[in-house]
Amino acid sequence: MDFLTQLIVSAISSGTPLLLAILGGILIERSGVLQLGAEGLMLMGAVMSCLVFLHTGSLTLTLLCVVVVTGALGLLHGFLCVTLHANQVVCGLALTIFGGGLSAYLGKPISGTPLVGAVPKLHLSWLEGVPVVGGIFAHMDLFTWLSFALVIGLHMLIHRTSWGLHLRAVGDNPATADVMGISVTAMRYLCIVAGSMLIGLGGADLLLVYTPTWNEGMTAGRGWIAVALIIFARWNPVRALVCAYFFGILDSLGFRVQLIGSHIPSYFLKMIPYLFTILVLMFLGWRSRNKPSGSPESLGVPYLREQRF
Repeated sequence: MDFLTQLIVSAISSGTPLLLAILGGILIERSGVLQLGAEGLMLMGAVMSCLVFLHTGSLTLTLLCVVVVTGALGLLHGFLCVTLHANQVVCGLALTIFGGGLSAYLGKPISGTPLVGAVPKLHLSWLEGVPVVGGIFAHMDLFTWLSFALVIGLHMLIHRTSWGLHLRAVGDNPATADVMGISVTAMRYLCIVAGSMLIGLGGADLLLVYTPTWNEGMTAGRGWIAVALIIFARWNPVRALVCAYFFGILDSLGFRVQLIGSHIPSYFLKMIPYLFTILVLMFLGWRSRNKPSGSPESLGVPYLREQRF
C-alpha cells in the first residue's frame, strides 16, 4: 500500500467519528437549537461503549446502550432548552462539563484496558483488484459504511422530503411553522434526541475503531471541532463529509510526518488540524462577511408560543 493510499485510509478512520458528530449537530441545529455539548456526548458514548463491551462482548448491546444513554442526555438537553427555554449556550456548556466529569468517573476503573476486534470489517474481495479504490474501500469497518449511508440519508431527508421542509421551517421561522400546524416542540425534541445519539455513536467509533483504549479526555477537543465544522459545512451533510475528512487528512499527516523521521516537534504536528480549522473558519467568515451565513435563522433563539383563544 503506497503512502497516498495509507494517508487516505488513515484520514477516513480519523474523520469518521468527527463526521458522525457533525451529522448529529447538523440535525439538532437545523431545528433551531444550538448544540455545544458534543464534547460531553462523545465522551459519554466512548466510555459507555468501553464499559458495556468489556462486560458483555456484544457489539449490538454496546451500541444500544450508547444510543440509550446519549439519547437520555439529549432528552435532558431538550427539556432545558425547549420546555424550560433556558439559555442554550449555558445548557450546551453544562452538558459538556457534565459528560466530561461523569465519563472520567465511570472510566477510571477501565483506563488503559485494550479492546481488540470490537467492530468487524467488511471484506469486499471483488474490490481488492481495483487500483487505489480497492486499497481504500475493500476493508472498511461497519462504522465507516454507516457514516456514508447516514450522509446520503440525512441529505435526502433534509432537502428532498416534506419532513425536511418542516424541519427547515422550524429552524428558520418556528412561529410560521406553528401556524401551519407543525409541532415545533415535537420536532425539536426529536432532532435533539436523534442528533445526540449520532454524536454518541461518534464517540463509540472513536473508541471501538480508531483508539481502542479508554483514556480520560480521549476526544481531545473533537467535539468542539465538530461544532466549528458544522459552520464550515454550512449545515449541509455532504459538505460535512468533506470537512471531516479534511480534518482527518491533517490529523493523519502529522502522524505520518513523525514516522518518516521529521524533527518537527510532535506537539506542533498535533496542533496543525486545529490550527487549520481556525484559519479556515476565519477565512470563510471574512469572505462571507456580507453574505448570508447559511445557518438556521432562529438558531439559539427559544420559541415562546403565543397564547391563543
